[in-house]
Amino acid sequence: MQNSDNEYYIGVMSGTSLDAIDVTITTLDSNTKIISSKSFDIPLPIRQSIESLCSPGDNEIHRMSELDNQLAQLFASNINSLIDSQEIDRRLIRAIGSHGQTIRHMPSNKHPYTLQIGNGALISKLTGITTVTDFRRADIAAGGQGAPLVPAFHNSIFSESTKNRVIVNIGGMANITILNNQCPATISGFDTGPGNVLLNEWILLQQNLSYDKDGAWSASQDYDESLLKLMLQDSYFKLPPPKSTGREHFNLNWVKQCIATLNKTISASIVQSTLCELTARSICDAIKKYAYTTDDVVLCGGGTHNKDLVSRIKTICKLNVVSSADFGIDPDFVESAAFAWLAKQTLEGVPANVPEVTGANQPVILGAIYPRSLRET
Repeated sequence: MQNSDNEYYIGVMSGTSLDAIDVTITTLDSNTKIISSKSFDIPLPIRQSIESLCSPGDNEIHRMSELDNQLAQLFASNINSLIDSQEIDRRLIRAIGSHGQTIRHMPSNKHPYTLQIGNGALISKLTGITTVTDFRRADIAAGGQGAPLVPAFHNSIFSESTKNRVIVNIGGMANITILNNQCPATISGFDTGPGNVLLNEWILLQQNLSYDKDGAWSASQDYDESLLKLMLQDSYFKLPPPKSTGREHFNLNWVKQCIATLNKTISASIVQSTLCELTARSICDAIKKYAYTTDDVVLCGGGTHNKDLVSRIKTICKLNVVSSADFGIDPDFVESAAFAWLAKQTLEGVPANVPEVTGANQPVILGAIYPRSLRET
């Protein structure tokens, strides 16, 4: 049984890669300490429902509303499972920070919006714990992109006065946080482009596998230079920050259109290698352009398990590339820990966006709060 005078916070992350739901129990006093963490599978029917809502379709409002509740029930079940396994007194858990599942991210629309679902009121009811959700819309209301939101957290755990660091989170999309600790110290960052999403979608289409284990398939071939060059000409890579992106832009149809434009036959394995090179190259190009004084590159997110991808990043960047594990935080749970931290900022009334990162016109308090209620039995 866990006994502590500390308050606990729980973070829940379900990202664009749809590979898992990450749940983390933390204490957030003088530093962030992960007490327990676990990745839970997303059932195939729910994953398919999420994917179907990432692009326009019939009866969207009804399907979204049903999925909003289904996800809340799934998140709550996962949270309760992890709490019970640790025998933690729920009265010591101050809040859950649930990112929710992004189904649309349109910050550059005429009327900008972003939408993450997973009913916070229902999570609060089913867990009996105050739940903070909907972190991104306050930043968009202030003129920002609503993403990335983790740079302030990255600064709190990875910043060091003698080092200039870049934190690279490789989830479905990849984003970087630039921690320039020269005087005056600054924080900046943005989405560099696709992370795992295209790699996962391509191998699912070609081999019916959810991901390329260790990057073995992409490592089996050289990439196609002409296809890579065409992909890197995409308008997103030319945009200056602040910027963010998602499945609305980088998806399987985008890959197919690029291949069709070349009008030549490319084997599926070479396409996979090219997509891996695209992720590595777009990350490293961004670092070279916007963080040219970097001392360390710290990797986190699911992409850290792709040995081929990590190898390519090291080769292209030619910098000291390490894992967040070297700083005592599992790369799989940096983002879920971040949303536990963001929930704490919300409850304490502390702005947690970084306007230089998101493009917002001011710092804002993020998130919607659903107060603790009696747990349903």
